[in-house]
Amino acid sequence: MFEGTIRLFLVWLSALLFMAPVSFAMAQNVDGVSDLKLPGISSYATPKGERSLALSGGGAITLSAQLTDKGSDITRGIVWRVFKPEAVNGKLPMVASAHGGTAVFQLEPGSYLVHASYGRAGATKRITVGKDAKRESLVLDAGGLKLDAVLSGGVRIPPKKLRFSIYEGTAEANGDRALIIPDVEPNSVVRLNAGIYHVVSTYGAVNAVIRSDIRVEAGKLTEATVEHHAAEITMKLVRETGGEAIADTSWSLLNESGDPIKETVGAFASMVLAEGDYTIIAKNRDRIYQKDFTVVAGQNQEIEVLATEAAAMDPEEGAD
Repeated sequence: MFEGTIRLFLVWLSALLFMAPVSFAMAQNVDGVSDLKLPGISSYATPKGERSLALSGGGAITLSAQLTDKGSDITRGIVWRVFKPEAVNGKLPMVASAHGGTAVFQLEPGSYLVHASYGRAGATKRITVGKDAKRESLVLDAGGLKLDAVLSGGVRIPPKKLRFSIYEGTAEANGDRALIIPDVEPNSVVRLNAGIYHVVSTYGAVNAVIRSDIRVEAGKLTEATVEHHAAEITMKLVRETGGEAIADTSWSLLNESGDPIKETVGAFASMVLAEGDYTIIAKNRDRIYQKDFTVVAGQNQEIEVLATEAAAMDPEEGAD
């Protein structure tokens, strides 16, 4: 009932394609910088002393970043942060930062850790600054991911009813996966380090969910479209076929195993459901009515539950 299909398209991506707002998130290690958890830093230590570590008379260091080893320099969208490698009270002192593309810093001679974030992609490198001008580059090994979903036959899904969540590709020992980005809108480009990611596509808010493992390649834009096997269903309680919906009705939806999966109150019960068999129970004025129905992928439908004496259930039976 939850199966789906996925189509992947790869196209070359230049740095100019990644122009969404950046955020300081994932990081990778470069040149032996290991176990450095810069992405989690929300504050930094203030350097002691009256002299700033970033000096106008110090050595000039030019920093640039590329998506791939032989790629061109990224011209915008990078957040640069420069840290002293020795922690102060458990925090790395940040001595300089910049936004944009290639950046030039004047730093006191010494060793530093440089972190470049580009969307959800990032890289960290240890550098040494002397009195002479120097240039360093960071290879982000990153690409882009663009997600969308359709119904059977290629029917478009309203973007407001569709969301994606991106998780790490490798599950932990307990089976959980670390969430990287929640609530990703369809057709938005997300910058990520190259690798495999677990993507969850949710249509509606009940059980129309598709899970896929998708590989992001450095320097490329991966476009992934999943196919949902689901439909939009509207249920109403009526006194006669084609009649007006009865207000103040409580609804309980059961799956084919008899497990409750959704409850709501109102004249109408509208929701997106994965294809399969269901039972809907409607309660109004201490009277309970029940109806079985089947959801066919891509076929939206209206389900009428008749509120007649013959169709009414025993309240105690309904409670069971």
